[in-house]
Amino acid sequence: MKRNEMLIRKLAREHVLKESEFRELIESHTEEELQLARSLAGDLLEETYGKRIYIRGLIELTSYCRRDCFYCGIRNGNRNAQRYRLTEEEVLSCCRTGYELGFRTFVLQGGEDPYFTDERLVKMIGRIRQSYPDCAITLSLGERSRDSYRKLYHAGANRYLLRHETAEEEHFRKLHPEGNELAARTAHLYTLKEIGYQVGTGFMVGSPHQTSRSLAKDMVLIHDLQPEMVGIGPFIPHKDSIFSDCSSGSVPLTLFMLALIRIMLPEALIPATTSLGTADAAGRELGILSGANVVMPNLSPMNVRKKYMLYDNKAYTGSEAAESLHLLKESMETIGFQVVVDRGDHLSRISEDAADTPLRKKEGR
Repeated sequence: MKRNEMLIRKLAREHVLKESEFRELIESHTEEELQLARSLAGDLLEETYGKRIYIRGLIELTSYCRRDCFYCGIRNGNRNAQRYRLTEEEVLSCCRTGYELGFRTFVLQGGEDPYFTDERLVKMIGRIRQSYPDCAITLSLGERSRDSYRKLYHAGANRYLLRHETAEEEHFRKLHPEGNELAARTAHLYTLKEIGYQVGTGFMVGSPHQTSRSLAKDMVLIHDLQPEMVGIGPFIPHKDSIFSDCSSGSVPLTLFMLALIRIMLPEALIPATTSLGTADAAGRELGILSGANVVMPNLSPMNVRKKYMLYDNKAYTGSEAAESLHLLKESMETIGFQVVVDRGDHLSRISEDAADTPLRKKEGR
């Protein structure tokens, strides 16, 4: 048995490798070994979740952001970015549309916008929770304070997505301006878990200055964190970023990393990301066939979708759009999968009841 095949099968048995072993795999895997990893990931996915694909309704709340991450199209320093904020009523309207279409998870995503104070978000989340008690509410709003996370959690949010982007300190500094620290980012992830959120993290594949060592460290961090969700996708440059002339990340390497993550975390919820579908017309389907089991069609008002442009040519129409859910269902059926109306957290560490979590029980909430 070849060395890389042995490592892939070891990961399937033990669900962990040493950083050096991950690095070895990433540096030297062949097309044959990519297909082996995808096959094993597919088998594990079917054993754990069957042929079910879970949908999340993406609501892009705001394109304002106080951060200046070098790779991002909505970074604070991009004077060409188109800015907007959704009103509370617009968000509730998106949820109504999504619920009627069959969505049972809403993802509120946006930049780190100071306008959305705890007071505003608590009110908004409370109204969503009251109107849709059977739905999960996921937030992806960047770094906030522990107190803020707690308030949003007690208002009714279940999940929080906060991608670490890279687990290598030197690489992190090359992607972010001074004052942004990897240690702080990872501390936020553990704080979210402690509060009781289902936590999601992830990284870009092929981001500028990334190495096999960076990716190996990403895998170790993810294993140690044991997140409920992991989102990865190929890096795609934005024309107004300092990385505008950089090449996009490799789709095959993204599929390999996705498969390794599924093998390492069989119960994780893993999206076939919009960036994967943007980088390759068949990217979403390839992602599902590599171990992904979540898709996130866009529920945002059509008039703002072009403004939330994290990278160039971001897909937001066709089967990436919530209103075209029938197209998504058809594309999933062609590869043997079924889109289901389900929160998709029956295997997670928290119960279906949003109030039934360790922290809430401890505090008598």
